[in-house]
Amino acid sequence: MNTVTMEPKSSPAQEPMVPRTYVVARVAKDTADTTTIELHSLDGKGMAYAPGQFTMLYAFGVGEVPISISGDPGKSDPLVQTIRAVGPVSKALTDVKRGDMIGVRGPFGTSWPVAEAENRDVVIVSGGIGLAPLRPALYHLLAHRDRYHRISLLYGSRTPEDLLYRQELERWRGRLDIDVAVTVDNAATTWPTWRGGVGVVTTLIPRARFDAASAIAMICGPDIMMRYTAMELQKLGMQESQIYLSIELNMQCGIGLCGHCQYGPVFVCKDGPVFRLDRIAQWLAKREI
Repeated sequence: MNTVTMEPKSSPAQEPMVPRTYVVARVAKDTADTTTIELHSLDGKGMAYAPGQFTMLYAFGVGEVPISISGDPGKSDPLVQTIRAVGPVSKALTDVKRGDMIGVRGPFGTSWPVAEAENRDVVIVSGGIGLAPLRPALYHLLAHRDRYHRISLLYGSRTPEDLLYRQELERWRGRLDIDVAVTVDNAATTWPTWRGGVGVVTTLIPRARFDAASAIAMICGPDIMMRYTAMELQKLGMQESQIYLSIELNMQCGIGLCGHCQYGPVFVCKDGPVFRLDRIAQWLAKREI
């Protein structure tokens, strides 16, 4: 199978290191530490992007972090970003209020292979906040549903309280043209009324319906979850060339200039964050890379 080249969509007219100013239009608290914000550009131009790409978000006076875009790629405005507070910058971004200003650079990076997946089954496997980078791909697949065969979303979280986009998940589960399965690691002590699955997300894979010989898999989540998910898919007959992963590792500049995100022979922000497994398999199996 030929390698698919996924080009960034950054505009050559926009200086990649100079942020544009966006205003916060809406803030939604997803979980105790995760917030989704909607941003409008002050210049009114919006931002065209492909599913899977990311931006560099700048909290004025604090710093900058890479965040995958989590909105509908069919709409350039508003720009939607789901952020988990794990450090000073991401904490500042989750604490924004309506009307606050944020600097935005991008979009950067490669995208999910939604074109290659046409006329095939699609398996989307997400762990935790990994659903955020995958949501644009889901929006695209459902907006062009006639182009794809069976679509499966397998989503795992630590607890029911940590699930993202709960109302949207319920809407997707109510559709007849997508199979949605959700599981949590632990529910008994935090949500006694939970009636969904309990266990790691890989336990959902054997129950998913897809043609392993031709399906495309898109995976995003913690590193260990992605490794084991890829292994389980390969046990069922999928090849490395059919499996794509989003690896967000040490990105600081967004354009491969600083070198912090080097991952073996590639730079995550420039050559990724979406990679086909056969390109990075040997590095994915190594610790501390």
